[in-house]
Amino acid sequence: MKLYGYWRSSAAYRVRIALNLKQLTAEHVSVHLVNNGGEQHTASFERLNPQNLVPALIDIGEHGDFCITQSMAIIEYLDESYPQSPLLPERHQERAIVRAMAQTLACEIHPLDNLRVLKYLVNDMNVTEENKMVWYHHWIHLGFKALEAQLDKHAGQFCFGDSVTMADLCLIPQVYNARRFNVDMAAYPNILRIDKACTDLAAFDAASPEKQHDAT
Repeated sequence: MKLYGYWRSSAAYRVRIALNLKQLTAEHVSVHLVNNGGEQHTASFERLNPQNLVPALIDIGEHGDFCITQSMAIIEYLDESYPQSPLLPERHQERAIVRAMAQTLACEIHPLDNLRVLKYLVNDMNVTEENKMVWYHHWIHLGFKALEAQLDKHAGQFCFGDSVTMADLCLIPQVYNARRFNVDMAAYPNILRIDKACTDLAAFDAASPEKQHDAT
C-alpha cells in the first residue's frame, strides 16, 4: 500500500489516522503542495489523480494495483476492506449520523478553506491577507457551530458515542488548522474535549503533521 500525501494536508491527515487505527502499513510518498508551483501539478501525479489533489492511495486489488482518490472514499474503502477497528457504527441510522458529522467538516468547511482556494482568493481575486483570514474564520465558525450542536446530541467520549469514528478523523485535522490560523475556539467545548481525547491516542498522535517525514 502506498499513500501520496503532504504533511499539512488535512485530507491526507485523515487517511493517516485511519491507517494507524487499523494498524496498516503504507509507504508514504510526499507530494509537496507548494514547492515548484506544487508537485501535485506534475504530469506523473496527474496521471494518478487528474484533480491534482492529495491524498491518493495505491492498494492491490483482485486485478492488480489500483488508485483511490478523495479522502472520504479512501477511508470508507479501508473500513470495508480492513474491518478491524471499524470507523462507522453497525446500525445504518447511526452510520448516516456519523457521515453527516464528517461531511459537516469535510464538505462544508475544508473545501472553502483549503490551500488552492486561499491562493485563488489572494492571487486571482486580489483579496488582502486580512480579508483572507476573515474568510477563513467565517467558514470555520459556521461549520463548528453546526457541529457543536450535532455533538450535543450524539457525542460521548468521541464525536459519536465512545468509539472513534470517521467523524473524529475529520474533526482533528480541522481543529489543527483552526489553531494554526488563530481561530478562537472558546465557543466549542465539545470540540475541544473530543480533540483532547483523540490526540491523546497513539494513532492520532503518530499521524500529526509535525511527525511526518516531509514536515518542514
